[in-house]
Order: sequence, then structure tokens, then C-alpha cells
Amino acid sequence: MKINPTKSKAVCFTRARVTEPLNYSLGGTVIPEASSCKYLGIILRSDQSWSDQVNYTVKRAWKALHFTMHILKKGNTKTKSLAYTSLVRLILEYGAACWDPYREGQINALDQVQKKAAKFAHHRNELNWETLTERRKIARICALFKAYTGERAWKAIGDRLEKPSYLSRGDHSKKIRSRKQRTDIGKYSFVNRTIQLWNQLPADALGTLSCKPSNFRQRVRKVINEAK
Repeated sequence: MKINPTKSKAVCFTRARVTEPLNYSLGGTVIPEASSCKYLGIILRSDQSWSDQVNYTVKRAWKALHFTMHILKKGNTKTKSLAYTSLVRLILEYGAACWDPYREGQINALDQVQKKAAKFAHHRNELNWETLTERRKIARICALFKAYTGERAWKAIGDRLEKPSYLSRGDHSKKIRSRKQRTDIGKYSFVNRTIQLWNQLPADALGTLSCKPSNFRQRVRKVINEAK
């Protein structure tokens, strides 16, 4: 495989305000330094913030929704709903397990797209659709399930999960040790944020972890719906 240096970027992931310049070159070509880059459709920022990714997702989702609304002006409710879930919601949820926002403004920006779609499809703002927040929460728990069970793509994260030094009576046997974080970036990161949800799951929801991810997702969805 050949790497094209003109299509490459050098990004230093750090929270430090002052950083040393990155002087990387490949084949005699200097790789330009950047504050962010896109990898597999996800925008990674040097300060480890997901704001650019959220803004990019919202912009793409609105564009897809407006296109859908233009094409399906005379469509029936079922067709409009299917178009939203198939074409627009996929954009809103792509990679959301890792960049799930915790700031209210970013959450509302994403929710506005679904509210507009609900009004377009059913002529009202509220539906019995799952909220995007609930769906992202389920996606994060299922992603941690894959890491915990050692699925290849998630093994690097799974290897860093540790058991707590003790278990109380109310804890299930699969509890994961949480880590204290000094910054919001660490506190609300995918792993640390999802560990709290994982540890709060009832033991019967976890059951045997040898099940398929789809079966585990159904268990988690049932627990979340019962908790409403």
C-alpha cells in the first residue's frame, strides 16, 4: 500500500495550549500540520473535542432531510417515515457511539432534525419514535459489550477494562472499574461515560455475554424502556 503525502495531515492530539511544531515528511514531501482530520468519516480534532463532528453531522442530516422532503412531498406517512429512518437517521447515528454529545445545545441541534422529520411525516412534533439520545445510549452500551467480550475490532479497548477492587451487594459480577477524570473530555469520553451505564444494568440484562450483539441490544432496549 502506498501513502500519498499530499493527502496526509499531521495532527497532534493534546490539550496543551502551546505545542511544538510537527515536522514530518514522507518521501521528501512535508506533511502539512492541521488541527483536525477526517478518518473513516469521523472528524478528529487535536483538542479531542467532538464539536466539529456534531456540526458536520447536523449539516449533512439537514441537507439529506430537505432533499427527502422535496422528493416526497406527495408521499404517504409510511413512505416518509421509511425515508427518514433509512436516509437521514443513518447520518445522525453514524459513529455516534464515540462522539455522543453531552452538551445540551449539541443534543438539541441533533433532535431538531428528527422533530422536523416527525412533523413532515406525521404532521406533529412528537412521535413514538425512540429519541436519538436513547438510541445513542444503547449504541454506546452495545459497543462496550463488544469491547468487554473481546471482539477483534474492540479488543484494544477491552484489554484496558479492569474489574473493581470490591463488589457491593447491589453490584453485578461484570462490573467495570471506573476511573476518575480531571477534565470534561475524559469524564464524558465514550468509555468512562458508558461504564457508568454498564454498571447500572441489572444482572439479568447482562445474563450470559456469549449471546449475539443483536440479542444483547434487545435486552438493553427493554431495560431502558422499562425504566421510563
